[in-house]
Amino acid sequence: MVSFELARTLADEVLFPAAAEVDAAGAVPRSHFDLLAEHGFYGAVAPREHGGPELPLDEAGRIVEALSGGCLSTAFVWAQHHGVVRGLLSTERTELRDRHLDDAVRGKLRGGVSFAGAIPQPPRLHAVPVDGGYRFTGEAPFVSGWGIVDVLQVSARDGDSVVNAFLDARPAPGIRVEPLRLVAAQATATVRLWFDDHFVPAERVLGVVPHSAVLAAQAGAARLNGAMPLGIAGRCTRLIADAGRPEVAERLEADRDAVRDGLDQAFATGADIAPARAAAAELALRAAGALVTAAGSSALLLGEHGQRLVREATFTLVAASRPPIKDGILALLAGGAR
Repeated sequence: MVSFELARTLADEVLFPAAAEVDAAGAVPRSHFDLLAEHGFYGAVAPREHGGPELPLDEAGRIVEALSGGCLSTAFVWAQHHGVVRGLLSTERTELRDRHLDDAVRGKLRGGVSFAGAIPQPPRLHAVPVDGGYRFTGEAPFVSGWGIVDVLQVSARDGDSVVNAFLDARPAPGIRVEPLRLVAAQATATVRLWFDDHFVPAERVLGVVPHSAVLAAQAGAARLNGAMPLGIAGRCTRLIADAGRPEVAERLEADRDAVRDGLDQAFATGADIAPARAAAAELALRAAGALVTAAGSSALLLGEHGQRLVREATFTLVAASRPPIKDGILALLAGGAR
């Protein structure tokens, strides 16, 4: 049964022991993703009638937190999949849903998402209506899971609307792949996709929604991606305690719990979630810095957890960070009130 407790067990017994090797190799073993599929985690957001546990968002957040504390690269690639599941659940293209949803819920079909070309103003990726579908032109700047996932939900802008396309995750005419070298989470297999008049047939369009609706839905995404820095912070506190500084770990754990509560409350009440999401990223960086300090010079050695977690905390400062979140992080790092 999908649960926080099971996620934490898998993180502690499988993901975390291999995290240093994954970081060094720059690749996540397929067995990690197979393990998550075996235990039902690819269907975590799916309703019961489609074979999922229909978890509330706060419970889903705790699972993301646990897995991120085991291996950020594994958790980040896996988390993208749920955008594809939601897209298939909500699409009016019944043939796409009937063909792919069951496999996506079971993790037999694995997906990734790319919203970053459509959300900014001005957009980076444009969808031009043509007979039989759309032509995509521009860039999808940060696409994770390339070579790992089977399909991608790629979003592009058509005026004030966002076109969500369901694409195979492989090279195609009009698509150029640029691998990216990252200082952290290189194992996410992140690329930039360049689209040059790439044709997307209408039957591969999951839906067309107002840009304003996409922005309004960002609170849920911020709650889930805000769990990733909390997972890093939680792992750091456990290692700090192991390094003989339990009093430091306890203070950081209290901060983590407060930030988590802030994320949940903001989402539940419809308040601005950006401050809590910013606080999560700032906490991860602070906790990772505390771990390096507590562990001492050995934490600087390649292969040690301290330096890796500092780099992964840096990753959460920018990954899936929208302008209000970025502003909040900068304010905190510049000495603003928490």
